Amino acid sequence: MAPRAYWKGTLKLSLVSCPVVLYPATTAAEKTRFHLINRETGNRLKQQMVDTETGDVVESDQKGRGYELRKGKYVEIEPEELEAVQIESSHTIDIESFVPSEEIDQRYLNHPYYIAPDGKAAADAFAVIRDAMKDQDRVALAKIVLTNREHIIAIEPLGKGLLGTTLRFPYELRDEGEFFGEIKSPKITRDMVELAGHILHSKAAHFDPSKFKDEYETALKALVKRKASGKKIELPEPEERPGNVVSLMDALKQSLKGRGGKKTAAKSHARRATGRQRSARKTHRTTARHRKAG
Repeated sequence: MAPRAYWKGTLKLSLVSCPVVLYPATTAAEKTRFHLINRETGNRLKQQMVDTETGDVVESDQKGRGYELRKGKYVEIEPEELEAVQIESSHTIDIESFVPSEEIDQRYLNHPYYIAPDGKAAADAFAVIRDAMKDQDRVALAKIVLTNREHIIAIEPLGKGLLGTTLRFPYELRDEGEFFGEIKSPKITRDMVELAGHILHSKAAHFDPSKFKDEYETALKALVKRKASGKKIELPEPEERPGNVVSLMDALKQSLKGRGGKKTAAKSHARRATGRQRSARKTHRTTARHRKAG
């Protein structure tokens, strides 16, 4: 049985259009979830809305939406008033432009969706749009309305279908200068950078998400299973942080030696460093002779 579509509408490229469906590309169904319960009865709890001033429980027919103008002062907005700002093309993905994928700042990437043709009649137009994007190696930018909000969506080919990723708006991103402005720019020797480069090289790999293991989720499932079977949960001893202070250069060298079979790289680095030092001394001596001869 096919999964239920999250959104249905039309994908348009100029005068070419086809019905499409969107499916969320991610799921949290497998994650361990906890509910609030009453410790005395073991029954599940439910939350209620309470008036912050009176403390009275507010029933569903009394709930409304309000925007805070200033502290404690709200303007109430009715549901029908929100319809005044609804986007007209709520069921159309109208492609506006195509951009190189490398130009999209990854900080803007938000939620991914799978886009597929809706029915056999849409297959031809869908394939034309998809294959044209493959040939041009570009990402389409379009607008889409999801849950009454307009979003920018980046669309690119993915296998037989398309991958659509909603993008954040600029006002949703924080300026990195607020967080990086205080970072100092110390003088780092070339030897340190080269040693770090050897460590990076020793850890070189290819992106393979199948190797990602959620160890915390695995431990949670094991804990629940153990507790449900009546076994005692042993609390781990707190780890002691190492107190010895190691210099940055020593840490780099020890990290490189710690990688099995990588000592050759360290020796190679040492030989290059020694060679540079000898070359520098030789150059210094030659320069001194020229000065003396002059």
